[in-house]
Amino acid sequence: MAKIKTRYVCQECGNQSAQWVGKCNACGNWNTFVEEKLEKTRKGELQSSLDPNNKPILLKEVEAGKQPRMTIHNKELERVLGGGVVPGSLILFGGEPGIGKSTLMLQTAMEQNDWKILYISGEESATQIRMRAERIGAIHDQLYVLAETNTDRIFTHIDDIQPDVLVIDSIQTIHSSTVESAPGSVSQIRECTAEIMKKAKTENLPVFLIGHITKEGSLAGPKFLEHMVDVVLQFEGDRHHSYRIVRGIKNRFGSTNELGIFEMVGSGLREVSNPSEILIHQQDEDLSGAAIAVTMEGLRPMLIEIQALVSSAVYGTPQRSATGFDIRRMNMLLAVLEKRCGFKLGMKDVFLNMAGGIRVDDPSSDLAVIAAILSSGADMSVARDTCFAGEVGLSGEVRPVNRVDQRIAEADKLGFKRIFISKQQQLNKEFKFKLKVVPISKVSDLLKTLFE
Repeated sequence: MAKIKTRYVCQECGNQSAQWVGKCNACGNWNTFVEEKLEKTRKGELQSSLDPNNKPILLKEVEAGKQPRMTIHNKELERVLGGGVVPGSLILFGGEPGIGKSTLMLQTAMEQNDWKILYISGEESATQIRMRAERIGAIHDQLYVLAETNTDRIFTHIDDIQPDVLVIDSIQTIHSSTVESAPGSVSQIRECTAEIMKKAKTENLPVFLIGHITKEGSLAGPKFLEHMVDVVLQFEGDRHHSYRIVRGIKNRFGSTNELGIFEMVGSGLREVSNPSEILIHQQDEDLSGAAIAVTMEGLRPMLIEIQALVSSAVYGTPQRSATGFDIRRMNMLLAVLEKRCGFKLGMKDVFLNMAGGIRVDDPSSDLAVIAAILSSGADMSVARDTCFAGEVGLSGEVRPVNRVDQRIAEADKLGFKRIFISKQQQLNKEFKFKLKVVPISKVSDLLKTLFE
C-alpha cells in the first residue's frame, strides 16, 4: 500500500521541515513554508534516472565519442551557447516578464527549417502562439505546438512525434502527478526538471526551458534548478530601450563570457552583429562629459559611450548615481581623482550612465569613466575620434588590459584616430593599425595629454 508522507518546504530556498515554522532557518524569509505530500510505494525503493545495469568502469576505457553540435540559424544565440546546441543538454532561459523570452524561443524555433521541434506551452493556447508566429515571420512545416502542463502526457507526445528539439514555456507551469503540490512549488519544479532531464539524457534530446524570475532578479524556484541544468542563460535589458542581451551564467560546454545582443522590433528580435556602431551616439557637435570605452565581452570587442555629469551639490549632500556601472567602483575612481590628481569632487554631484542601456563590468572601462568625469568637470569635450582602454588602480596607475590587439583593431575599423592605453601594455609588433596609440602610466598623465 502506498504511504503518504507530509513535509513542509520553503518556497524560496527549498529547506525542508517536519512541521510548519514561521521563519526559515536557512534563508531567513517569513511565511514561505508550504505543506507538500509525497507518495512512496515501498520503503527503501528509489527510482534511478540512469540504466540500472550500469557498472563502474575506468575512465580511460570510456569511448571518447564526439557528439557534433546542432547548428542554430541565430548567430548571436549560437555564440552564447559556445558554437551550437549539444544533444541531450538542458538549457535554462530566464528573464523578466515581457522582456521577450517566449518571442526569442519561438522565433529561434521558426528559423530552424531542418529541425523537428515540439513547442510546449503552459501559458498560451495554440491559437495565441499562431498569432504571435504570424507576426514574427514564416512558419515551417516541422514545428509542432502543444498546450499542455502534465509531464506524463508531454512524454507521450514526445514518443509519438520524436522531435529533434524540445521547448518548454515555462518550467514553472509544468506539473507531475507524482507530487501533490501546486505547479511552481519547489517539489514540482524539482520533480519535473528531474523527469525532463532523464528523458533528455536517455534520448539525446536537447531541451530549452524557459524560467521565470523573482522580484529580486534571480531565477524563480530552488537554487539547485540551476545546478541540474547544463546551461543557464539570462535575458537582460530595459523595457524602455530596444536592446536585449543574452548572457551566459553557466555553460558546461563553452565559455560563460560570451553574450548576444538583439534589438526588439515590430517583427521580433533582430540580431545586432556590430553593436559598437549602435552603442556610440553620432552627434554633430562635440559635447562635454562623453568618452568612448573599448570593452571586451567574451571574445567580442565592443565600443560603448560613457556619459558623465558633474555639477555643484545644490542640496548640501553630494549625490552619486551610476546606471549600468558599479556604483562602488565609481566612488573608488572619484577618490583616486581627488587624491592623485587634486580634482576636488567632495561637494560635487556625479552622475554616470552607460549609453544604450548596456551594463559594463569590464575594468578596462575605468580610463574612459575618468575621462568622461574630467571632461564634464572641466566642461571641455573629448575628441570623438578618441577612445580608452585601461584599468585604474588605487595608487592612480593605469594597468594593462587583456586582448588589447583586438580592442585596437575594433577601434581602428570604426575610424578612431587615437586610443589611450597603459604604458606597461605589451603590443604585438607584427600587428598593423592606423590609429595612434597613446601610452600613459598614471591618471595624472591623462589630465595633461587629453585636453592639450
